[in-house]
Amino acid sequence: MKETIIKVNGMVCGGCENRVQNALKNIEGVENVVADHEKGIVTVTAKEEVSVDVMKERIEDIGFEVVKED
Repeated sequence: MKETIIKVNGMVCGGCENRVQNALKNIEGVENVVADHEKGIVTVTAKEEVSVDVMKERIEDIGFEVVKED
């Protein structure tokens, strides 16, 4: 299993968490998604290599901002 943590701006409630989780659960290979609006992070667990770019694109497509890491 591979765990990826993505920083996300714009999640303000449990409904936002659900939208992000549902958007990412549809990606092939993703096993589990936990979004935390208070911490501003999404933790994705995948059984195989899943493109981080694909995950970020899905998050941005539903209206949230992925924080770019330096």
